[in-house]
Amino acid sequence: MRFTGSYTALLTPFRDGAVDERAFQHLVAWQIAEGTEGVVPCGTTGESPTLSHAEHKRVIELTIEVAKGKAVVMAGAGSNSTAEAIDFTQHAQSAGADAVLIVCPYYNKPTQEGLYHHFKAIHDASDLPIVIYNIPGRCGVDMSIETMKRLAELPRIAGVKDATADLARPLRTRLAIGPAFSMLSGEDITVVPFLAQGGDGCISVTANIAPRLCAELHRAWQGGDFPTVRRLNEKLAPLHDAMFVETSPAPVKYAASLLGRCLADIRSPLVEPSAPARQRIEAAMRQAGLLN
Repeated sequence: MRFTGSYTALLTPFRDGAVDERAFQHLVAWQIAEGTEGVVPCGTTGESPTLSHAEHKRVIELTIEVAKGKAVVMAGAGSNSTAEAIDFTQHAQSAGADAVLIVCPYYNKPTQEGLYHHFKAIHDASDLPIVIYNIPGRCGVDMSIETMKRLAELPRIAGVKDATADLARPLRTRLAIGPAFSMLSGEDITVVPFLAQGGDGCISVTANIAPRLCAELHRAWQGGDFPTVRRLNEKLAPLHDAMFVETSPAPVKYAASLLGRCLADIRSPLVEPSAPARQRIEAAMRQAGLLN
């Protein structure tokens, strides 16, 4: 299965301490209507570390209810416990997801051999395509290209979400593994150079609030309309930066609240953005044409 274009790393709305199911499903439907090609629930932006297992599975089910057959559903199913990741993956398969996104185990700091066996065990326990989520800044471990190449020899290891911000990495990965391996950026601000180095798309935080602009950028890239790519990239850049002015996903949840998509509520230990951060977020949204 090939993964290309604009995917949204979905935020998880909360109300009164619980998942706001209505707001979440409206968000998913809006994403699809705006041209998003795939949705990714229960990743970093979805606050997966603070979701209970029951909440995690329910969010996956809510996504599939709305998006199945209309957009790719790539369910976040990672854990630093191999057994838990297998459980999440098997649930995603039974619920009807199209693929899973599996983050490298965090905190444990496994060796490259440990990474290989973790992903192979998940691969062997389900029939879904697996996209590796390599984000060393949050996990404390970086999967090497050599390990990724070894994993890509398995039939259902389909690609990578690369959040290293290393713009030599996509080219080296493409040369090592070949064109069948999907490469999705996990860093919004680097998306155009990532595509130029052989990438296929992006799993975006910013797309939560600007899905149409993000989707248009990818369509312009795919169509060879590079003046439009440049214009949209420059328009989106301040917004990309503002979404990380403080720890994500607090800024994007605040931004979504300004659009009436959800409350800004975020679970501890994260907190809502500070006053200076809110001002920067609002200014970037106005500059991008999202607010009057």
